[in-house]
Amino acid sequence: MLCGLLADAYFGLAGFVQIQVGLNFSLEVDMLKADFHLHSSFSGDSDTAPEQIVETGLLKGLSAVCFTDHFDADYPYNNVCFVLDTEAYLERILELRSAYEGRIEIGFGVELGLQPHLGELYRSYVGQYPFDFVIGSTHLMDGKDPYYASFWEDCAPKDGIRRFLEITLENMKAFDDFDVYGHLDYIVRYAPLEPKRFFYGDYGDLMDEILRFLISHGKGIEVNTGGYKAGLGCPNPCPEVLRRYRELGGEIVTMGSDAHAAEYVGGFMDAARDVLRDCGFRYFTVFRGREAVFVALD
Repeated sequence: MLCGLLADAYFGLAGFVQIQVGLNFSLEVDMLKADFHLHSSFSGDSDTAPEQIVETGLLKGLSAVCFTDHFDADYPYNNVCFVLDTEAYLERILELRSAYEGRIEIGFGVELGLQPHLGELYRSYVGQYPFDFVIGSTHLMDGKDPYYASFWEDCAPKDGIRRFLEITLENMKAFDDFDVYGHLDYIVRYAPLEPKRFFYGDYGDLMDEILRFLISHGKGIEVNTGGYKAGLGCPNPCPEVLRRYRELGGEIVTMGSDAHAAEYVGGFMDAARDVLRDCGFRYFTVFRGREAVFVALD
């Protein structure tokens, strides 16, 4: 029933012009400001009501928001639950679409916490729901979360970063039914490094393999502005990774704040646009019904 409701729900604002440029892609020629990585109280690590996120998006002049609440199956820690009540989540998105129709686009997405053994589970899960957008992310390494300081007690930063990239490659080979891979150098937020940044020269072999895999499978990456909030002075991934992705032929790149509280919705989006331009991009991407829509940066 909910799937049918979604098919009938209006997703889009009047006045946008689209030019078809490929079988699964279109080009958005009107200006659009969008945040495509947002968490609400449907995520185990947020207590922000979904309507607060929408209202903040409107206040900040966003044209579109896409909820990407967490589903991290087999998460090993008991202090937080990342099992997503997807039926209730979808129902709330539909209610919000109806309430805000014609004022702001509201996307139905999910951020999947990938692990190599969860490929079949996630393939089945994604096929059950009419998502607009799916982020695949690495949050765990060999069953442990680098978010916690205890992870680093017996792991050198360089070893941890290299293992993170190895796991990321394993994850995407086990499951590739996502649209973009999230915050590719996310681990530098938590690694005990000074300075806190990703050095491409140390890990270029692995990162190149990751980027080539994504490009060859028609997948994108995101500019996650949570890196600014974390004090990195740049998004995740860093400009070196974004530039290399573009050099290798990558074109699909979304922008998202990774906000877990309303105050961070739409944060640092102007900075993200500047980074993309500097790295050679002319467009960023949004997704509707799992199809990429390219939006001019200028």
